[in-house]
Amino acid sequence: MKTMVKIGDNKISADDFYKVLINNGQLNIDDDAIKKVYRSFYFLKEFTREKLIYGINTGFGPMAQYRINHDDQIKLQYNLIRSHCSGAGNPIPEIDCKAVMLARLNTLLQGYAGIHPDTLILIKDLINKNISPVIYEHGGLGASGDLVQLAHLALCLIGEGEVWYGGKICDAKEVFKKENLKPMDIHIREGLALMNGTSAMSGIGVLNVIYAENLMNWSLMASALIMEIVESFDDHYSTPLNEVKHHYGQNAVSKALQKVLADSKLVKSREEHHYNQKVEADVLVEKMQEYYSIRCVPQIAGPIVDTIIYAKEVLINEINSANDNPIVDWERKNVYHGGNFHGDYVALEMDKLKIAITKLCMLSERQLNFLLNNKLNNILPPFVNHGTLGLNLGMQGVQFTATSTTAENQMLSNPMYVHSIPSNNDNQDIVSMGSNAALICKKVILNSYEVLAIEWMTILQAVDYLKIEDKLSLKSKEIYINLRKVFPCFTEDNIRYKEIKAVRDYIFNNHIEIL
Repeated sequence: MKTMVKIGDNKISADDFYKVLINNGQLNIDDDAIKKVYRSFYFLKEFTREKLIYGINTGFGPMAQYRINHDDQIKLQYNLIRSHCSGAGNPIPEIDCKAVMLARLNTLLQGYAGIHPDTLILIKDLINKNISPVIYEHGGLGASGDLVQLAHLALCLIGEGEVWYGGKICDAKEVFKKENLKPMDIHIREGLALMNGTSAMSGIGVLNVIYAENLMNWSLMASALIMEIVESFDDHYSTPLNEVKHHYGQNAVSKALQKVLADSKLVKSREEHHYNQKVEADVLVEKMQEYYSIRCVPQIAGPIVDTIIYAKEVLINEINSANDNPIVDWERKNVYHGGNFHGDYVALEMDKLKIAITKLCMLSERQLNFLLNNKLNNILPPFVNHGTLGLNLGMQGVQFTATSTTAENQMLSNPMYVHSIPSNNDNQDIVSMGSNAALICKKVILNSYEVLAIEWMTILQAVDYLKIEDKLSLKSKEIYINLRKVFPCFTEDNIRYKEIKAVRDYIFNNHIEIL
């Protein structure tokens, strides 16, 4: 039975997005929220009779000085939708389009848009039937809202253009007919209300956070297993060491590592090895301290955890806000003109998140290099090669993919937030580029899953070479067993690209909780 998610009564959460987008849950809209939307609609209908209101009886943007005759006001909304369906590049994935719809639905349910509730009920029905607008990656400036991306959403609602249906791109008119759906009617300002907002960058952004949280958990699990492989000392992730640094993320990471490694038979106690016995050797055989990519995981991953948490908070605040222009306030009996459609909050968080995830990817790549370089780890053959050195190559080939993908992430981490270019006859003279920021952030996150998959493949090979499966912690052993079903141990060389994809898909689709 499908999960039911009710929206409009309380703040929508990232967990609600997860239930609808990942678990394919069904939506219900709270009756009181619909009543609030009705009040806003009827107030605006009366308020605009003798008043000049932007985007209802005026043109848009720099053409707002032109009055629109009453008989042309409905046509104005259709003209806005159709003229701004100008997206280019690749269609964004179906799940992203569904996220955009959910984000727009929730912000319009705040009741400050003055649109008819039938529009919101149609969006809800489309989500429940897994019908999404086809939206393209290029076009949004993220300042007068995600105008181009959201125009494609509005086009779908009037029964035109193309939609995702059954995993394919189909003609919207045919799908509406097949599903017995009635296209949206324009009453007052439905076109502008749908397009003037931050819902494309925000919907995609919430998915980014969901993906980033899972990536972080899998990355910490990989770090824990490497600590077992090298028989690391346990003090670098201990509470006494980390609690003297007053950062939430660092201490959360240290506690997560403690939880995973509590029953490991491989990690070592500093007290037992260095403090409770006399060490007389002039040159130690075992390392006094590990390399930074192992020893400093709490300090490196901690700020990434904090960044993910704050990005989620900003996105949820944005999606539960009214980000339209103008704002229709039926309680104060007024209409306020401004710029709540400006996406700077989301754009900045998406840039911060992609920088943080790039650092996580770099940590993964450095840990991978440590495992592959026998001169660094001193316990594994070159490239964790189970075969004949020289004749067999082990994990040598896949490292190139991890290195090049990490380099791409480093390049993509340049911020979009500061790349404003004036547009729209300089009406939009400073913009957020938020939709670009969200889409590039997503690319960085997906790239990082590929690098992490290669690291996990190498970890599995290392565990088998050292024959330490039975000494792993219970959690590490569980993960090891599950991943070995996806990627079996190998000695002879073979093609690896399908195995990289299989491991990547497994860690992407199987959410674990370490933090």
